[in-house]
Amino acid sequence: MNILITGAGRGIGKAIAAACMEAGERVFATGRNEELLKVYENYFIADLTNQSELEALGGYIEQNNIDVLVNNAGEYIYSPIEDVSLLQIEHIIKTNLEAPLYLIKKSVPYMKKNHWGRIINIGSISGIVGEAGASLYSAAKSGLIGAAKSLALELAEYGITVNTINPGWVDTDMGNSSASEGDFSKEEIIECIPQKRFVTPPEVAGMVKYLISNDARGVTGQSINLCAGLTCGC
Repeated sequence: MNILITGAGRGIGKAIAAACMEAGERVFATGRNEELLKVYENYFIADLTNQSELEALGGYIEQNNIDVLVNNAGEYIYSPIEDVSLLQIEHIIKTNLEAPLYLIKKSVPYMKKNHWGRIINIGSISGIVGEAGASLYSAAKSGLIGAAKSLALELAEYGITVNTINPGWVDTDMGNSSASEGDFSKEEIIECIPQKRFVTPPEVAGMVKYLISNDARGVTGQSINLCAGLTCGC
């Protein structure tokens, strides 16, 4: 398999890339920081909010016959809605929703030709339950979940599955910085999680590996919450 992973330089994306390479798959890594991507044999530098760079990445997908797309890259802003700027709104929506949809568009023709493909979006429980102070992020992730359901129906006859994994709090730089920006400490957040812990990046990578596998060929259009019980209620 040829697997393209966005945001592969650190955190969840890095863990997914490592798991796929350990399984012998060919990984194509993308991100903004070349220093973080030099560990990969195949990588492409792109800022997903830059139209020309995003279009170039689309061409890279076409050139390399990508049959598994993992839309992992994402950004988070914690702010009351009245304080956000138009540029911030555009940035979050472009990164978390518009760019993934464009990359799906560029990946699908090859997948259709082969009658096989896997599209996996890394969403968030913020797109399921909402999060005060993170309305931009929640809106974008909700959109990604809705798009996956529609695309699963559209692409089912071609052997292409489309699913969304929704992590809760994850032990990454982004997860920890998001916790520090909010109104509660990391310890207080953990106290509200049924399993009393953050999810780890390898757990998300394991779910990706399953969804890529033939065992998961009947799983499509699903929104899978990987959140240590956080969405179950108190």
